[in-house]
Amino acid sequence: MPRATDVQPNDLISLADAPKTSREYETIYILRPGTTNEGVAEVNLRVRGIIENMGGKVLKVDNWGKRRLAYEIQKERKGIYLHWSYLATRGVVDEIERNMRMLEPVIRYMSVKVDDNIDPEVRVTEIDEEAYTRASNTAADEEDLYLTRSEDGDENPFGDDDDDDDDFVMGRPSRNAVAAAAAAAAAAAATAAAASSETGDAASDASTGSDEEGATPGADVDVVRKDEEQ
Repeated sequence: MPRATDVQPNDLISLADAPKTSREYETIYILRPGTTNEGVAEVNLRVRGIIENMGGKVLKVDNWGKRRLAYEIQKERKGIYLHWSYLATRGVVDEIERNMRMLEPVIRYMSVKVDDNIDPEVRVTEIDEEAYTRASNTAADEEDLYLTRSEDGDENPFGDDDDDDDDFVMGRPSRNAVAAAAAAAAAAAATAAAASSETGDAASDASTGSDEEGATPGADVDVVRKDEEQ
């Protein structure tokens, strides 16, 4: 019986696949949020070596950055997401996931088969050495960046609080916009109060005039009646 080290790529061809074709897979794994760029590169190099040494072909690799997890995994609330797309024969995914279980930075992984009977010669790849370098660099996490700036004493970590007309910064109204809205509301309230006061004065004047006009004829009638009695 051949040893594991004696297995060649051609020995991994499945009878269910067409000759000289490969299957297309996608693998996503999540690393601990504190993993350095060097640590990310080390894991990526391990995956790349497995795929290429077993006759596969890497199509694309992306570092999706640090993201918040839907639920806690191994006491972590965030993780660094790596996405791989590649062509391989049977057994390659098993070997990748076997290594995932042994790598300390990896907290979760998943692989799916996207397609089969793919001709590796005609399948276009987007990978080069620069792509591997980009995949090793994790972008700064916005929440961590916000906390770092706050600890440094920056009152407004999202931007400058100057006199520019930037009404919204990162989806939040600036202090200038809030002050302007408050002033406009106060002016509108003052205008409404003044209009109400003028309306009340006009109604009072009209009522007083009606009373005076109604009293004069009554007084004249009383005088006439007294003259007739005399």
